[in-house]
Amino acid sequence: MKKDYAEFLLEKTKEDYNLISEEFARTRAFPSEDIKALADYSRPGEKILDFGCGSGRLFAALKDKAIEYFGADVSPKQIEIAKRNYPEADFRITSGLVLDFPENFFDKVYAIAVLHHLPSLELRLQLLKELKRVLKPAGQLFLRVWDIWPDREKRKLFWQFAFLKLIGKNKLDFGDIFMSWKDSQGKILAERYYHCFTKRELKRLARQAGFKIVKNWQAGEKEKANLYLIAEK
Repeated sequence: MKKDYAEFLLEKTKEDYNLISEEFARTRAFPSEDIKALADYSRPGEKILDFGCGSGRLFAALKDKAIEYFGADVSPKQIEIAKRNYPEADFRITSGLVLDFPENFFDKVYAIAVLHHLPSLELRLQLLKELKRVLKPAGQLFLRVWDIWPDREKRKLFWQFAFLKLIGKNKLDFGDIFMSWKDSQGKILAERYYHCFTKRELKRLARQAGFKIVKNWQAGEKEKANLYLIAEK
């Protein structure tokens, strides 16, 4: 993917999440069971970064664990909602893929439903290397991305975009799609960029960034399916 188009998609993703912020937060008012399970890896006294924190639902799962929490997101609207929901937490707007934190600062970093919104292999690697920089030695990274493959409709969308790529009518990379976000009345509010990861690809990417893989798995069915990875610095 050309650099200028990747940068355009980054900005588009930020604007899309600003646009759908209230509707998005409404559908994620409480942490899901899998997010609670990931939160259970954290221990009292640890410094935790929630990168791509959205409206703060991971903090809801962590707030009783006596951890030092930092939430960061590129969407000002999402951060506004997070601060409204959890005024006691430290939420910050991040300008992009460079974090305003020192090296070796966090015990654990979470990036839930984030990596698949980054266009191009280069930018995905850049983010993982930056998250590795702010992790302490032996600190852990927790990734969750959507898994489209059990969902027939999403697989169909994947092949539609792949065909457009083959005939030269798609500027995205292979494996990339746009996915509609609809409100409760079915009106399309945004067409979000999304990269369709496989389990093997996610594992390979983490290794390229210099992480040691601890665990890599898939869970869920159809539109509820996700890929998970735990890695160590």
